[in-house]
Amino acid sequence: MKEFTGSNFYISSQIFIRKSQTKNSKPETVYICHSIKKFSFVKARHVFFVVLLVIVADQALKIWVKTHMPLSHSWDAFYHTPVSPYDNGIKVLGHKFQIYFVENEGMAWGWKFGGTFGKMALTLFRFTAVVFGIFYLRNIIQKKYHKGFIVCAALIFAGALGNLIDSLFYGLIFEESTFDHVARIFPAKGYASFLHGRVVDMLYFPLIRTHYPQWLPFVGGDEFEFFSPVFNVADASISVGVIAILIFQKKFFKKNPTDQPITVETNTTVDDKVQVS
Repeated sequence: MKEFTGSNFYISSQIFIRKSQTKNSKPETVYICHSIKKFSFVKARHVFFVVLLVIVADQALKIWVKTHMPLSHSWDAFYHTPVSPYDNGIKVLGHKFQIYFVENEGMAWGWKFGGTFGKMALTLFRFTAVVFGIFYLRNIIQKKYHKGFIVCAALIFAGALGNLIDSLFYGLIFEESTFDHVARIFPAKGYASFLHGRVVDMLYFPLIRTHYPQWLPFVGGDEFEFFSPVFNVADASISVGVIAILIFQKKFFKKNPTDQPITVETNTTVDDKVQVS
C-alpha cells in the first residue's frame, strides 16, 4: 500500500492483482482502490492568532478601564465628588449593557476563593493550567483533532491566560483603584505584590430586574436580577469555548466511519515482467 500526504488531502492507494489460472489466459485486470479523505488542518499559527486576538482585546479593555474609571457604584451621594465622567459606569445600551468597573480576587465571574491564601493558591493553579494548556494545544494540533475543538481549546486557554496576567502583574504595575481614585499605570509602588493582583471585570448585562414573588420562602420579595455577574473578555472566551464543546461534542469527537474503497478497473496488461508495488 502506498500513502501520499499533502496539505489538504490524505490519499491511500492499494493495487491488487489476480493470478492467472492458465498459461493461455488473457492478461488479468488490475484493480486500483483509492481511499481519499480531505482534511482541513488547524496549524499552530492559527491557534496563536486566536489566543493573541483574545489577549489583546481582553488586556486593552482592562487597561483602559483601570486607567480611566474609578470603581463603579450605583448610588448617588451628595457628599461624593465625581472623579471622572464614568463614576457610575458607562451605559452602552441603556441599563441593559454597561461598562461597570469592579475588581475581584477570585475566579471567573467574580466568584471568590479563600482570602489571601486562596488568592495565591488560585493564581498558582491558573499558572499550572496555562502551562498544561500549552502542551495540550500542541498535542491536539499534532494529532489533528477536529478544528472546531482546537479553536474551543484555544479560547479556553486564552481566557485563562488573560486572567492570569491580571493576577500575576496588575498588583505590581497599577495603583489601587477606589470609588474616589482612578489608578495610574507604572507607579513607584503598586497596590499589591506578585501573585496578588486583582482581576478587572467590566461587562455587565442586567437584562431583567424584578422581585421574587412574596410567597416564595426565604427570598420572597427580594430583588432578582438577570444577568447579575460582572465579567470580562477572558471570562467570556472561557465560557464560549466550554459551551461550544458541550453543544458540538458529538461532532468534535465522532469516530470516522471506515472509508469505502472506490474500485477503478483498467485494462493494463500484467505478466511476469511487470512489477507492481
